Amino acid sequence: MTVIQDLYAIEREAKDKGLDYGQIRQLRMERSYPILQDFEKWLYENNFKVLPKSLIGKAVTYTYSIFPRLVRYVSDGRYNIDNNAAENGIRPLALGRKNYLFCGNDESAGRTAVIYSLLGSCKLAGVDPMAWLTDVLKRIPDHSSLRLSELLPNNWKPLK
Repeated sequence: MTVIQDLYAIEREAKDKGLDYGQIRQLRMERSYPILQDFEKWLYENNFKVLPKSLIGKAVTYTYSIFPRLVRYVSDGRYNIDNNAAENGIRPLALGRKNYLFCGNDESAGRTAVIYSLLGSCKLAGVDPMAWLTDVLKRIPDHSSLRLSELLPNNWKPLK
């Protein structure tokens, strides 16, 4: 059974062709959804053939129980097939978790979280974190507090 490979091949095809969200949805409905329907049928049939407390039994039962959520990506071309981007985004936080114990106190840990969030937002917005931080730190004393959102990484425009 090559379900996952087949689904990812369809996603690669959509990306390679540069399809828009509507076209991705259409492609998924035509090609991915039938694969997923067959997989659901396989899960249902095999749920009764495996020992419920075995590793495969637990995997089949769990996958079958969340199946409606797993196939949701097919209905909207904006959805990704997986959450790899989010996983990759939080990996640095998970890797540095022990280091954060040395923030000193709750207030410092809160500030650290804010800085990490802002620098992560820079990365998502395609903004150079050093350029953004340097510019924002220079501008913030004279910037109106009512317009602080202009300085957020996704809205930021460097001064000329």
